Amino acid sequence: MIVFDLKCGGGHVFEAWFGSTPAYEEQRAAGQVRCPLCDSGDVTKALMAPAIAAKGNRKPDAPTPGAIKAVMQRLASQQAEALKTSEWVGTAFAERARAMHLGEEKQAIIHGQASVADAKALVDEGIPVAPLLPTASPKTLN
Repeated sequence: MIVFDLKCGGGHVFEAWFGSTPAYEEQRAAGQVRCPLCDSGDVTKALMAPAIAAKGNRKPDAPTPGAIKAVMQRLASQQAEALKTSEWVGTAFAERARAMHLGEEKQAIIHGQASVADAKALVDEGIPVAPLLPTASPKTLN
């Protein structure tokens, strides 16, 4: 995976990960690369500053278990909050997302299950979907 510093037409700078430069170019050309802050599709590579360690070529310290746990707690909490405002549709996710995209069904915020092939088909059809991060329950991280 390659991390790219990207910039949208609105001036927002953000990072995104891609398997290769051609993969980035292909996804950008298909309109699949969008700014996470303003949803602009006008995205280009930003100028990147070289990563220079503070003391010579020393590698950065690995995150502590406490720091990892804090990040996981925050992600799990944010995911749980987002799920409160969406409808669980189970294995009908791909079918419902496609119907909403085609105007056959009223727009709604949904979440559910989809196979990798179904999720890829949705993306290939230009249907915007976002995967949920696999996180532990906020209760198990306390």
